[in-house]
Amino acid sequence: MSSNLRVGVLTISDTASQDPAADTSGPSLCRLVEAEPRYTVEVIACIPDDHKVIQKTVTAWCDELDLHLVLTTGGTGFGVRDCTPEAVLPLLDRQTPGISHLIFAKSIQITPFAALSRAVSGIRGQTLVLTFPGSPKAVKENFEAVAKMLPHAIDLARGGTGKKTHEKMQGGPRPSGATPAAVEEKMSRRLRKSPYPLIPMDQALSSVMDRVVPLPSIQKPVDGSLIGAVLDEDVVAVEAVPGYRASILDGYAVIDTDGPGQYPVTAVSIATASSDGSAATLLPGQIARITTGGALPDGATAVVMVEDTLLVKSSEDGTREETVEILAKVRKGEAIREIGSDIQVGQTVLKSGQVISAVGGEIGVLASIGVQKVLVRQHPVVGFLSTGNEVVNHDNGEALKMGQIRDSNRPTLIAATKAAGFDYLDLGIAPDRPEDLEAAIKDGLAKCDIVVTTGGVSMGEMDLLKPILEQKLGATIHFGRIMMKPGKPTTFATVPNPDGGQPKLIFALPGNPVSATVTFHLFVLPALRKLAGYEKYMWPSVQATVAHDVWLDERPEYQRAVVSVTPEGSIKVQSTDKNQMSSRMVNMLGANSLMVLPGRTAERDSISTGQKIECLLISNLG
Repeated sequence: MSSNLRVGVLTISDTASQDPAADTSGPSLCRLVEAEPRYTVEVIACIPDDHKVIQKTVTAWCDELDLHLVLTTGGTGFGVRDCTPEAVLPLLDRQTPGISHLIFAKSIQITPFAALSRAVSGIRGQTLVLTFPGSPKAVKENFEAVAKMLPHAIDLARGGTGKKTHEKMQGGPRPSGATPAAVEEKMSRRLRKSPYPLIPMDQALSSVMDRVVPLPSIQKPVDGSLIGAVLDEDVVAVEAVPGYRASILDGYAVIDTDGPGQYPVTAVSIATASSDGSAATLLPGQIARITTGGALPDGATAVVMVEDTLLVKSSEDGTREETVEILAKVRKGEAIREIGSDIQVGQTVLKSGQVISAVGGEIGVLASIGVQKVLVRQHPVVGFLSTGNEVVNHDNGEALKMGQIRDSNRPTLIAATKAAGFDYLDLGIAPDRPEDLEAAIKDGLAKCDIVVTTGGVSMGEMDLLKPILEQKLGATIHFGRIMMKPGKPTTFATVPNPDGGQPKLIFALPGNPVSATVTFHLFVLPALRKLAGYEKYMWPSVQATVAHDVWLDERPEYQRAVVSVTPEGSIKVQSTDKNQMSSRMVNMLGANSLMVLPGRTAERDSISTGQKIECLLISNLG
């Protein structure tokens, strides 16, 4: 890749496009870019908040000018004209959520108003595109958050290997031939150092999400099987709701101009289907008894509730009301649901990308408008395989032998998957024998979109997952170590689909229960959501005030915690347990969040009580 990185800076603002002197963020961004020795601003422009103009400009800069980097400023907020994310997102071949998350994480530590930015980032062709807010302060914070890693990102986007960067991160070049140990390698000849580079969390997350493509769409009936599905079409009502003029309450259908007085009851309308589709006709001076949901007689203009009437005369046998006195004056249209007053024929009631929730509202609306089937994204299936000679089923009634442990990983991850609304397969436990591990993983890949294994990914002599993935299954391992705690040996790989579809995903998680649970929430569940078509697939985060001092580790840490809202409305967080060892499952008890703790530095070794910290919400607030 050329050492000179060509950059385009695009200001998006109705005001600045008419008066260039009003543009302050664009020039600020240019100065920041040119302060970096490798960057050259090759083109600048100032355009209005116009969807088509934005798309035309960004497309030209990426496809025709082939810039290395396109930076936009403006149009990412909540304003009615702000449309930069909506214009840019469809242009991207691949999104880069890790970069977006990094920018947000840095900015939200400075100001809570960073939460109002809807910035997106991604790659079009070989051009990296980042969208920043429209203020000089925000572009400075955003650009500085990513400036150092952008050359590496651009190198990768243009087909580079990033080898030099990885070698620098690892303290030197990877030794020649330092591939994972052979499956049959003798214990005395096993590797003493991992051949996999230790990569930062944002790079690992991008590596996963850039390879996750939503599954194809299918038609499904409107029933409970839709829960959790994502619509892949706009849904239009084929029937009006209500389909006839209906009473809102029990009472009497009247002609509003008749006013209070005594009237004969000439008809009865109850909530039932009419065999011929006709309704009675009401003439001036007449009323009709009607129930909630009953069809109004032709000519009726209002409904009087039964509480505002008196019975004057009934039939001799008491089975019919003959004369009733109306006590209240009503307005035209009172207590009537007109045809289509809730939903009209042809009205779009649900949008593509909307999730069918378990609350029931979406299914209720679909059921009411005459739609029998809808187009939704297929739901992914994830399989769970525990590994290890020492692991036995948790419900094994026999006393444990020396060295045995009960499998808590599969029950935990299956429970989290069910709570998230996804389908799963229990692939059981595979012993630490290459042939058994290979067979179990192959079985899972044949049945599932994602296979999750736990155990066998560290540096022990029986940790066979990585060599089996590469040497037996033809997998591509995209990373094998992450600079994080817990979960350092977390591994992500893809395997070609024998049917020619998109590759199958494999997450080989550490065997320690907390490490497996934390990395499942950080990587696997977002991947499942994106496969299912969720537009918002990452965990939401909040800034919370720490209730106690927290000591930092040398690695960035995801500490199990409880976020709660105080009676005064502030958001607080505290660790679930002082002992946060990755083998200690009790520190997951009651956890609804993961505190995102930075790595320890010479300048900062702790988070003090009262400081704010980012927390990823993995469950409901306490």
